[in-house]
Amino acid sequence: MTRQIPRIAWLQLAANVILFGLSWPIIKIGLEASTPLWFAAARATLSATTAFVLLACLGRLAWPHRADWPIVLSVGALQLSCFFAFSNLGMQSLPAGRSSVFAYTAMLWVVPLSLMVGEKVGWRAVAGVLLGLAGIVVLVEPLRFDWNDRAIIWGHVWLLLAGFTWAIAIVHIRRHRWKLTPLDALPWQMSVATVLLWVLALIAEPAGHLELDRKELWMSLLYIGAFAGPIATWAAVSVGRALPPVVGSMGMLGVPLLSIASSVVLLGETITAPLAIGTALVIAGIAIVILDRSRD
Repeated sequence: MTRQIPRIAWLQLAANVILFGLSWPIIKIGLEASTPLWFAAARATLSATTAFVLLACLGRLAWPHRADWPIVLSVGALQLSCFFAFSNLGMQSLPAGRSSVFAYTAMLWVVPLSLMVGEKVGWRAVAGVLLGLAGIVVLVEPLRFDWNDRAIIWGHVWLLLAGFTWAIAIVHIRRHRWKLTPLDALPWQMSVATVLLWVLALIAEPAGHLELDRKELWMSLLYIGAFAGPIATWAAVSVGRALPPVVGSMGMLGVPLLSIASSVVLLGETITAPLAIGTALVIAGIAIVILDRSRD
């Protein structure tokens, strides 16, 4: 029995990478039939509904402890609301594969944020951040960049902000003393995201829309909102319990790689030299940061 647990954990980790890796090109397809913030709000609504049903079926649906409400609000607002909104806004102007790499720079931003809250950070983590930043520069291609195209500029800004807000949530999650498990908190966090995203969508995109007669929209929403998001999150919680944190974190670096590969297959995107080199530098930098943080 003890030998079976690691195998299950590895399968769950693989499922995590596959589900999240495929989500980027599928979201890009969904954005062809919707506006970014309306799609984000609809996605959160489906995920919240699925999470409530899942927890109710498991007999684990419970009102959050008072001490858990700060993390419910933090994750709901930053890791979910901001990440969903910013990544969708960015992906409007950039390819899905490239977008996933920028968004997954969250671990790089964790290092300066950790310094700001007084945590000890090793020189290897700083070196990893610098390597990752070099990768971002390569991805942006500043010498060939069209600095007059505001949509492309803002696309990069939105995706980096998505990673940054996710990083703030990561720091808070690491310092929080949980009463509920992360899985038990999920429906409440998704509910916070649902409310915030619908308010944001109605204010920032008053003419926004969801083309309900388009199959691309429903395929995308059902996959990411009702299937990949909640199921992959459940798998991530299980992986976190069964495998050392560094193993799970390193394994998740496969997400942007699979996103690039699946975007080539599903969307016909091309892998350029800057994309390949920049992605390699970013992932190497994140890996160094993860290994350094695992020593804490």
